[in-house]
Amino acid sequence: MAEGLRERKKRETKQRISDIATGLFLERGFVHVTVADVAEAADVSVNTVYNYFPAKEDLFLDRMDGVTQRLARMIRGRDRGESAAAAVLRELRQDIGAVSPAYGLMDGFDAFMNVIEHAPTLKARLFHLQEQVNEAVVATLREETGAPDDDPLPLLVGGQLAWIETTVVGYITRAMTAGGKATTVSREALVLLDEIEELLGERVLTYAVREG
Repeated sequence: MAEGLRERKKRETKQRISDIATGLFLERGFVHVTVADVAEAADVSVNTVYNYFPAKEDLFLDRMDGVTQRLARMIRGRDRGESAAAAVLRELRQDIGAVSPAYGLMDGFDAFMNVIEHAPTLKARLFHLQEQVNEAVVATLREETGAPDDDPLPLLVGGQLAWIETTVVGYITRAMTAGGKATTVSREALVLLDEIEELLGERVLTYAVREG
């Protein structure tokens, strides 16, 4: 369905507020910028800001919405004859090999993470997002395999798959904030993925194979 004029204007307004807020946070730091500051800079009311962003943290982490379901989407989209782990490893290699900004492989990522490092509420929000990632993976594995609630395998395998992404993203974050170049860090992260795969047990690597 084509986007209507009203929807487009709302989307553009939300994006403009987010962009202005991000600029202020990068310039002054998250804790030193209020929602009122953002509203004034965007020439809108404080209520308008809250209509689009329920909390101040949402202004800076609004692009994280899709992250909680990213691994679950990889699992649901696995090919015939492919396991959940194989799909996750394949997609991660593809995105990291393509130097995707979604994984922090971009100029300015160090400044982005510096804002988070000095804002306890943002760090807490990221921790909560990681919990949501794990929950989404476990729920997806149960759904895809038909495993009963008392079967521990989705929980154990899901934890491993979430750990893979967390470990790789953590490595990229540390390397980029240390001044690494995106293309170089991408290559190093691919090597890390190979090493991670070698550590995974057979039951993890062969769990939830899509029947062909």
